[in-house]
Amino acid sequence: MSIFKGSAVAIITPFNDDLTVNYEELKRLIEFQLENKTDAIVIAGTTGEVPVLDDEEQFKVIKFAVDVVNKRAPVIAGAGSNVTSHAVALAQGAEKMGADGLLVVTPYYNKTTQKGLVNHYKAIAESVNIPIILYSVAGRTGVNIAPQTVLELSKIKNIVAIKEASGDISQIAKIAQMTGEDFDIYSGNDDQTLPMLSLGAKGVISVLANVMPKTVHDICENYFNGNVEESRRLFLDTLNLANTLFIEVNPVPVKKAVNLMGFNAGPTAPPLYPMEEGNLEKLKKEMEVHGLI
Repeated sequence: MSIFKGSAVAIITPFNDDLTVNYEELKRLIEFQLENKTDAIVIAGTTGEVPVLDDEEQFKVIKFAVDVVNKRAPVIAGAGSNVTSHAVALAQGAEKMGADGLLVVTPYYNKTTQKGLVNHYKAIAESVNIPIILYSVAGRTGVNIAPQTVLELSKIKNIVAIKEASGDISQIAKIAQMTGEDFDIYSGNDDQTLPMLSLGAKGVISVLANVMPKTVHDICENYFNGNVEESRRLFLDTLNLANTLFIEVNPVPVKKAVNLMGFNAGPTAPPLYPMEEGNLEKLKKEMEVHGLI
């Protein structure tokens, strides 16, 4: 039940000035991604500012992406919540909207134990028929999915992968060792894509791909085709930009970068705040290096 191989963009959600979704520009952004070989679209995730969308708008955004993509690539929908019943409702709604798979972050704020994680994800998995990617990002949620828990969850039929954004390469290696080839691992950090590919990752769910989609695709494709040196060259060449996109909290820098490229991505929604001038200059400098502006 692998969902994709290569680069999936964690796509931004463009807003109008009144913070409603700019669907015309979302279509343009999706087409830009597909034209530049992005292998999958992750819609309504953290980079897509999903916390500021109510459930109805979240489903509408997912349905819109599914319709625009029109089977040209998998569409993976964010469907996480810190309340299990709400996560189930989001997952079921995303499935009804036609999503090919789900990205489900760990419960946040109220958090839970490892046993609680198993029960949480099991309830979501049993409520839908489409495949699920676990999302471990303790830096945002305060909850890490331990390797043994990943192994237990991997035995559930439609839990097929993990987006690993713990930053802990040793933990990722342990997950790869324990779960084997029947369970997919995706990098959740652009600055770890190549190291994770070397551990057997099937690709990356990328923020950088919002501005350099073909390059992120090529990093993965070259690696899979045995052109490791070219993959390494591209990865190291874009490393500074990838890190600069996290100079402030995601998605503030990447949304600004997309705007600088000539798209109408609009503002980020409060409490996210516009970039500090000094950081903005650093972002512009890195984008100029790559001819993006």
